Amino acid sequence: MAIAVSGCVGLLVLGVSWLVVAVLLLLWLASLLLHYQAEPKLEPPASSDTISRENLTKLMEHSSLPLLVADGDRVVEVNILARELLGDHLVGQDIRIALRHPDAIALIEGTKEQATVRGLIRRRDIWQINRQRVNGSLTVLELVNRTPEADIGRAHTDFVANASHELRTPLASIIGYAETLSEDGVPEEKRARFLDTITREARRMSALVEDLMSLSRVEAEKHDQPRAPINLSEIVERGARDGAGPQRSGRLDLHIAPHIEALGDSQQIEQLLRNLVDNALKYGDSEQPVTVSLTRGQRDMAMLTVKDRGPGIPAEHIPHLTRRFYRTDPGRSRASGGTGLGLAIVKHVIERHCGHMEIRSEVGVGTEVLIKLPTAASNG
Repeated sequence: MAIAVSGCVGLLVLGVSWLVVAVLLLLWLASLLLHYQAEPKLEPPASSDTISRENLTKLMEHSSLPLLVADGDRVVEVNILARELLGDHLVGQDIRIALRHPDAIALIEGTKEQATVRGLIRRRDIWQINRQRVNGSLTVLELVNRTPEADIGRAHTDFVANASHELRTPLASIIGYAETLSEDGVPEEKRARFLDTITREARRMSALVEDLMSLSRVEAEKHDQPRAPINLSEIVERGARDGAGPQRSGRLDLHIAPHIEALGDSQQIEQLLRNLVDNALKYGDSEQPVTVSLTRGQRDMAMLTVKDRGPGIPAEHIPHLTRRFYRTDPGRSRASGGTGLGLAIVKHVIERHCGHMEIRSEVGVGTEVLIKLPTAASNG
């Protein structure tokens, strides 16, 4: 009896266990069903072309590059930079008519994703056009201006070529006269003249090398604004007198306001004055003074002027005077020992000191260089 009762209890317990498992299984399945029914039904997505068009429209206006979107052959979207570059009536045009360049059209009609196009807007400009297909028939064209990079490359090439030419000219004279002196039978008076020429050309080459090194240093430091306090009044007077030298100091007419303080590089400011005063004395009227003045202007700016009373400079030359090796009269400049780099150095010094330069000249009257430099008060 006891054994029978025990067996029935075991069967009962086993049955209850299976029943519990079944109930739990049903509850789990019911919870999954309720969860599925409670989830919001997702709407079918809009067409991929519509989504892309909306996203592109929002992003395009914030781009720093000109962008165009074409649907097939027709322009459907352009940002403000593309409108400024190519015109206001691009939307609806055939993309080939909008770009109007054989290389750009070849990119659109071909399989490449990138092309370099020369003369897209102006004769010497260079643009890189990147093409990216989006969805369906939509294509995005991105225009990247590579002209500044090419200009820098050309400027570097021109600079090296000009520097090489400027160095080669005095070097050729030195070698030629030295070889002549090494020959027998050269009269004494010619020997003295040849030695003078060699000395003059060697000094000219030395001055050119020194100016090239100065220009290189100034350009390397152009993003490093000077923070050292300097007495601008003392430095301007010292630089002007050094630029004139003892033989020409009598032609200087100085008007220097005292105690003007600034934050700057004293050596570079002195060099700036030496270059300006030397130019004014070389190319101004030898019988007239060169005026150097320093005053305190508006908004705590120091006003520095260097003025000669010479033949003046024609207006067409003035925008180019700060270019390297630019000369209004190459023969006269070389004869006077000019390197063609003085005003280029001045320009870079002024830019490093966050200043401004203006050159005013009138033919038959003279030339004035006006420089504005921030004082210590304006930096404080």
